[in-house]
Amino acid sequence: MFDSLSDRLTGVFDRLRGRGALNEQDVREAMREVRIALLEADVALPVAREFINKVTEQAVGQQVLKSVTPGQQVVKIVNDELVAMLGGEDAVGLELEAKPPVVIMMVGLQGSGKTTSTAKLGRLIREKHGKKAMMASLDVNRPAAQEQLAVLGQQVDVATLPIVAGQQPVDIARRAMESAKLQAADVLLLDTAGRLHVDEALMAEMKAVASVAAPTEVLLVVDSLTGQDAVNVAQSFSGEIDLTGVILTRMDGDARGGAALSMRAVTGKPIKFAGTGEKLDAIEPFHPSRVANRILGMGDVVSLVERASQVVEKEDADRMAERMMKGQFDLNDLRTQLRQMQNMGGLGMLAGMLPGMKKAKAAMQQSGMDDGVLGRMDAIIGSMTPKERANPALLNAKRKRRVAAGSGTQVQDINRLLKMHQEMGKAMKQIKKMGGLKGLGALFGKGGMGAAMPGLAGQGGAGGGAGLPGMDGGQLPPDLQNLLNKK
Repeated sequence: MFDSLSDRLTGVFDRLRGRGALNEQDVREAMREVRIALLEADVALPVAREFINKVTEQAVGQQVLKSVTPGQQVVKIVNDELVAMLGGEDAVGLELEAKPPVVIMMVGLQGSGKTTSTAKLGRLIREKHGKKAMMASLDVNRPAAQEQLAVLGQQVDVATLPIVAGQQPVDIARRAMESAKLQAADVLLLDTAGRLHVDEALMAEMKAVASVAAPTEVLLVVDSLTGQDAVNVAQSFSGEIDLTGVILTRMDGDARGGAALSMRAVTGKPIKFAGTGEKLDAIEPFHPSRVANRILGMGDVVSLVERASQVVEKEDADRMAERMMKGQFDLNDLRTQLRQMQNMGGLGMLAGMLPGMKKAKAAMQQSGMDDGVLGRMDAIIGSMTPKERANPALLNAKRKRRVAAGSGTQVQDINRLLKMHQEMGKAMKQIKKMGGLKGLGALFGKGGMGAAMPGLAGQGGAGGGAGLPGMDGGQLPPDLQNLLNKK
């Protein structure tokens, strides 16, 4: 997400950082490029204009231009203003502490992903918040809309209101309220009907349902891929009904990001969630500070750690670390690692979330490396016998040809996989010589990343300075350090 905007802004700020001194003209020229980048990303014109005015006003001050690192200071100002534009430092969650059943009303146009988002939220409320959720479809216009929610409810293990043919939305809402109370549901999600465009009938229906259900949350679901149209829809809805937040769907496919950057400024309501894929677990709380870091090429290490903690079981990780330290890292272990990478979003997602990895991600794309590589590696390992996976040394030329034929790959692919496994084994032996994971941790603690991994020191990545951007002196970003301290 935000790839095209991020690439443009990274280029602008790389040039700023590369200069030892800046004058007012340098800053204004850079801001002109930033303004063009925002408009090309489909950011609403008034939002882009206000953003540039605020940044320029702060960046041309003597305190910035005369500082030791004026380029970095300008980037910090842009980052702070991006965070403010997106809604502030912290994510705004759901209000679930009201008297049950807490009603969450989902509104939006047809095709925006409203029904799927309802199911995703139901699953999130059940799994993350530990509350009993119930869902009800009020969409009597779209064919099989109610049946769709019922099927999704079975998939996410959340109860749905039984369908009564011919019942109208307001009556369904009343029945859903009664049923939620009888079943002691903590949260009731109402999936209202959409339209192909905003009309009076849609608005009247929403208001009638809201008057009956008295929702605690009214969430507008919009498709981020529609860009400026999404912003226009949000304006129309916010003028008619009291919204409490926005869910942006298809954020994983939105390379521009204009809808996300404009939404808060236009509606005055926070973006609460971002849909990041078709799977029913592909929804994330929207963290403005983390999104700003991604846009500016600084990565999103905190989200990466959180995603890893969801995908990787602690016992499995401990067992894997112990095997590695004992030199017992075989192809079964490598296969487990590859699958964990796939579950975390694949190579492109991981590269985009690591600080300073923008160039590495671009190199991957140019070389044709994609997430299909992980699937092919998995297929190769799956075509081996259990003995071969446990002892790769058994793989002679004849066996390699058999594995290649079974996995639909070439012998060269088998050799590359085995070389990768050998290199990982060598790396584990080096770590063992340094005193194991504790010894490596001590190096990080004493000298920071530069001491433990001297090859990274001074590379600059996207930052152009010593170390990696957002990791001053090799230390972890403050938000990541805070997260680790809570563990």
